[in-house]
Amino acid sequence: MWNNGRRFILVLLMMVAVSAMSACSLAASTPVLGDNASPRATQDAGASATAGPDDPVRSAVNFNRELDSYAPLKDHYNFYFTYKTVHAWWDAVALGMEEAQRQYLDRGIVVTYEYMAPNGASAEDQTKRLLTAQQKDYDVIGVDVADEEIISPLLDEMVDAGTKVMTFSSSDAAEGCKRLAYVGNTHNYQDGMDLTEALCEKLGYRGKIAILVGNVGAPCHEDRARGARDTVAKYGDMQIVATEYDMDSTELAYTLTQKILKDCPDLDGIVCCNMSNPVGAARAILEAKSDAVIVGMDHDEEALRYLDEGVIYCLGVQDCYSIGFDTIQVAVKIADGNLAGGLFPEKTDEITTLIYQKDAAMMLELLYGEIA
Repeated sequence: MWNNGRRFILVLLMMVAVSAMSACSLAASTPVLGDNASPRATQDAGASATAGPDDPVRSAVNFNRELDSYAPLKDHYNFYFTYKTVHAWWDAVALGMEEAQRQYLDRGIVVTYEYMAPNGASAEDQTKRLLTAQQKDYDVIGVDVADEEIISPLLDEMVDAGTKVMTFSSSDAAEGCKRLAYVGNTHNYQDGMDLTEALCEKLGYRGKIAILVGNVGAPCHEDRARGARDTVAKYGDMQIVATEYDMDSTELAYTLTQKILKDCPDLDGIVCCNMSNPVGAARAILEAKSDAVIVGMDHDEEALRYLDEGVIYCLGVQDCYSIGFDTIQVAVKIADGNLAGGLFPEKTDEITTLIYQKDAAMMLELLYGEIA
């Protein structure tokens, strides 16, 4: 995992070398997800994705991203991006950024950027980072919002002061925020509904379930949990017995699942709303020899192994690679003074695909270079 201060301020020749090495070394160890910005391709339980009836994995993963035909106005851009917390999910986003950076370099355009986050999600820390970045000469500042109630008003103030601000990744700002554009997952609520619907169907629409949310106030986590609650509310024989915030920590998710199982030993299922908690939940479920069914988010290697073993029922894999790639493209256009609606949408919608046990081995091989 990258440390808190990883920087992408690279000289011309070093950028070429680093990009080439990244393509060789990181592809085998770090997830690289992607497809061009397109309507979401979330599947129904057990169904296949849009790429073909038997190939949901390749519909979720596409390494063949290319810059569009837009001709940048400058030959150098400098960006600042900050996100919720140091985590493997944002490593995958960064790989898409690196590829866009490399392709711009091939066109004679140098893109440099800082890509930094705290070790734990904190709206206070994010506020300090944004205010510090505002005092420097960045063409665009991008943020994956940690808490929309706290950060959105700050983004309004920054835009009013003339700073070009965008949001990216999994969390947009609050509705009506003045940020110039968002690149990422615009359907977290629906993802929560889709995961929970798959769980409810698996359980025959009867049973007790728990929800592991993630970070308090994080829009993506809260929206997925809200989607889960609204889905369960449709079925009279389904009951939510616990909702816990694991702060996107595998260890805390493990401890909380242990507690939930102790309080409710006949638990039937768990909805996990981020990339860390399916792993923590699965460890606790295995340890307790529980039959509780787990659904969750994303492409953690350990989670995919649990999926392959049947411990996890399904995972909603987000298009992280395209999020990173499109973030750089949109940032360049914003830096040139373009506004949403012409060369880029206000919200660039990236896909989520539900992956089931039958596809886990292929996903592991594709993303991590190993066969389960």
